[in-house]
Amino acid sequence: MSRGRGIGAQYNSARGGSATDRVSTHMRRRMYARFIAAGVADDDHILDVGVTSDREQLASNYLEAWHPRKDRITACGIDDAAFLEDAYPGMRFVRGDGKDLPFPDASFDWVHSSAVLEHVGSAGEQARFVSELYRVCRKGIFITTPNRWFPVEFHTVLPVVHWLPKPWFRALLRTLGHDALSREDNLNLLGRRELAQACAQAGLPAWRIGSVSLLGWPSNLLLVARRAQAPPQAADPHGDGARVR
Repeated sequence: MSRGRGIGAQYNSARGGSATDRVSTHMRRRMYARFIAAGVADDDHILDVGVTSDREQLASNYLEAWHPRKDRITACGIDDAAFLEDAYPGMRFVRGDGKDLPFPDASFDWVHSSAVLEHVGSAGEQARFVSELYRVCRKGIFITTPNRWFPVEFHTVLPVVHWLPKPWFRALLRTLGHDALSREDNLNLLGRRELAQACAQAGLPAWRIGSVSLLGWPSNLLLVARRAQAPPQAADPHGDGARVR
């Protein structure tokens, strides 16, 4: 097992510094920019849910790495990522499950979570995760997840096979030796429709689903859900097909 690989880290098979990792870093830069553009103020208190113990990928825990106000970040995850407090002085790490966060209602201005929703289990558990993030925010939540309908499955780097019915896809993953990823508890990919259904089941009053694209194809879905008292979002210049409920 490589240095720093824990529960969450096992989901990423790309080697640190590989071409796949460099592409992922580029996409995460764009997603981070979209998070800030959603209306995050410099002094907003941010909760980042789902930080990883991985220290090999170029953009692991990118929010902690790139946000200038480390003192405004609380990181939370099931991995032991306490090393982040030493790597980024001023931030705080709390070990916890995103489906049962150890914080009171409205504890943070913004709640951020990148590439975690697809790993929390069934559709019902995904809705519970979204609901829990929304519970502890004051202004809004920002969630990213890979688009199931992008031609390459990011965790295995397999093409197209994730478009099969989910039971078939999981059976194929088992055949190919991806036992952990073959279980719904560990990988349950979402498209726009499934993400919207998770929002509706979570009881969110309104949300917006956008995307970032790779080679012209939406590769990652971006969910923004704001509290009613939050200031309205300006028109999104990167809209690529966002929908509003």
